[in-house]
Amino acid sequence: MPSPKTPAPRVELLRQLGFVSSTALVISNMVGAGIFATTGIMAGDLGSAKLILACWSVGALFALAGALSYSELGINFPSSGGEYVYLTHAYGPEWGFMTGWVSFFAGFSAPIAAASLAFSDYLGHFFLSLKAENASVVFGSGAWSLRLGPGQLVASSLIAAFTILNCFGVGRVAKVQNVLTATKVLVVAGFAVAGFAWGTGSWQHFSEPAVRSSTTSLPAQFIVSLLWVMFGYSGWNAATYVAEEVRKPERTLPAALATGTAIVAALYLGLNLVVLYSTPLERMKQEIAIGSLAASNLFGSHVAGLFSALMALSIVATINAEVTVGPRVYYAMAKNRAFFNAAAAVHPRWHTPVVAILSQGLCAMLMTLTPFPELILYIGMSLTLFTVLSVGSLFIFRRSRPGWQRLRAVNFAWPLIPALYILVGTIMMVYGIAIHPVASLTALATVGAGALVYHVGLKAAR
Repeated sequence: MPSPKTPAPRVELLRQLGFVSSTALVISNMVGAGIFATTGIMAGDLGSAKLILACWSVGALFALAGALSYSELGINFPSSGGEYVYLTHAYGPEWGFMTGWVSFFAGFSAPIAAASLAFSDYLGHFFLSLKAENASVVFGSGAWSLRLGPGQLVASSLIAAFTILNCFGVGRVAKVQNVLTATKVLVVAGFAVAGFAWGTGSWQHFSEPAVRSSTTSLPAQFIVSLLWVMFGYSGWNAATYVAEEVRKPERTLPAALATGTAIVAALYLGLNLVVLYSTPLERMKQEIAIGSLAASNLFGSHVAGLFSALMALSIVATINAEVTVGPRVYYAMAKNRAFFNAAAAVHPRWHTPVVAILSQGLCAMLMTLTPFPELILYIGMSLTLFTVLSVGSLFIFRRSRPGWQRLRAVNFAWPLIPALYILVGTIMMVYGIAIHPVASLTALATVGAGALVYHVGLKAAR
């Protein structure tokens, strides 16, 4: 009598990432366009070197509080997915879908566009027409404007190149990414060290204020500027997206998230110190390619060209990483029927989620028409909302889940760490809506559209 056919064993992800690999993942995801492109805008908004450094320091503590809170979530849900997993379990599948929906627009497409615009601005050291302010066609004005010029075309071309490269397999992309990630960390650290060791700067710049370009009161502006800073720190939660592949997640995740965030905070403070050392605050106002300006003042125009090229290359690493990671998030959700089915389509030859990759690339290219400051505020508002909701889920899980593992660092003075994160994040969003309504309300409209799509389209189709 023939024996019943033995079912094929289920293929699962392997736990092969240790502390060093997990920490490197956090660092590579955090060090991006934010640190290379936001300090100049903060100079005009805050008008004080000390306030700029204080803002980056508060942002580091805020990111660390979030990282510790996510560590507790990660050890209790040691599966890949990050916010999608936490929000689905805490608030239901609608919120799980919306985190993917918002990730598509604000989590990946908009940051890819912002990083590509920053890349063009750094190339503006060599070709002035590539500077964002030199856009040849402008529709509207201020926050309501759309801009098209050589800089936007170069940014879109870069996005298109990496989008196409990603369609042809992840193996080639991974090799490129390893080289680019190592380069950008070396560039940040090397620039800070070289600037103080051999650069021509002045400590007097730290006490010289600038005329503020913002009419908002300083306390309120400081809070809104945290949205810029949190764009720079975004990525502190990276290791939770691959929690299923981390060895001993109960120990490795908290250590990797905290260590990676601390290392990046030190790099960011060092880079901001050397930028402020290099240039009077008044001269750096509204400058996107702030590293290029700092290098010119520290080393002269010839050496500055080298640093501008290296910083542009560092931003390329960020673009490549985001173009690669984003579609995998949509793909994983679509496989669980929590996102559009097309996002789960895999090319039979290249084994890549081509529809997800191409859709993200097209969206990011269109977003390069948006002014850089509005993009950053849109990203900061959207991502803060969902990380606040995720940290808030700790209160639900601790109360409702038997056997919930409590992380010692979070349990200390409970609920201080998650409560502070939620409080600061909520205040940031409230002031963001009041002071920058266009970008902030666009972020909230994106969330609302996601809820509508879920109920009218996705839920009805199930």
